[in-house]
Amino acid sequence: MFAGLPELGISNGEDLKETLTNCTEPLKAIDQFQTENGILLPTLQSALPFLDLHGTPRLEFHQSVFDELRDKLMERVAFIAEGKDEDRYTKLEELLEKSFPLVKMPSIQPVVMQVPEKKLKQVMADKELYKVCAVEVKRQIWQDNQALFGDEVSPLLKQYIVEKEAALFSSDLSVLHNFFSPSPKTRRQGEVVLKLTQMIGKNVKLYDMVLQFLRTLFLRTRNVHYCTLRAELLMSLHDLDISEICSVDPCHKFTWCLDACIREKFVDAKRARELQGFLDGVKKGQEQVLGDLSMILCDPFASNTLVLSTVRNLQELVGQDALPRV
Repeated sequence: MFAGLPELGISNGEDLKETLTNCTEPLKAIDQFQTENGILLPTLQSALPFLDLHGTPRLEFHQSVFDELRDKLMERVAFIAEGKDEDRYTKLEELLEKSFPLVKMPSIQPVVMQVPEKKLKQVMADKELYKVCAVEVKRQIWQDNQALFGDEVSPLLKQYIVEKEAALFSSDLSVLHNFFSPSPKTRRQGEVVLKLTQMIGKNVKLYDMVLQFLRTLFLRTRNVHYCTLRAELLMSLHDLDISEICSVDPCHKFTWCLDACIREKFVDAKRARELQGFLDGVKKGQEQVLGDLSMILCDPFASNTLVLSTVRNLQELVGQDALPRV
């Protein structure tokens, strides 16, 4: 989270932790840290108490200032890149050199990876250059070119289906019997899922494109393995803590709960209530959410878990002589 800050001489969370560990007066240490690392604008200090009166957290204020400055900086980068100054490339190289240590910091990464649209078109036009450019640059190209992104994703989707069907219809009984054996997390380490996860990154637009591809293919072919991939892709992003995507996918919590059931090969009463609660929470007009939830439940691994749970419950009822009376 704080990668690169020390290289620029900026204090980070680890510095604060060390300060609090070694100090005798924590409140004074925190106050000093805030003064040294806050916004260096003298007139701001007298204005901050007004935010406190309105109940606005300091974090929220600083985050909004940061977001505004970042957007302005990105606009400035684009303006310089498209300008006619002879030294524009020198300026951009200097900015890149200064900001590159922060390339792994999610909040700063968009600045480091900012590429003017004109340059993106040049990359697209040059097949060799496009082939070798970084995935961060390709994401910027893909998000505004669905057809090109579809060309990249299509072979992966075909590969996934071929692999699943080869395992399911294998004449080797050991392979067939082990089809449902791997844990969900193990299955998510498959080549296709990992590649798609890398291609999407934290880009919500690309994620939505992949989901649309999967919906279309499932409706066209009725192949339930597309449903498996839909669930595995979401949970792969969940494993990587990609909150930018998980927080906006209305199926996330439902899929997360069902994933735990699949892992344990059983849906207990508590999780059954949770799953039912998610379904009951879908409001009128959210038909697409119901469609996506249907895909999640149509995943063979989910169906297998539900069937196993039903059989197990029936066996317990028979053993307790608790079957319904006619």
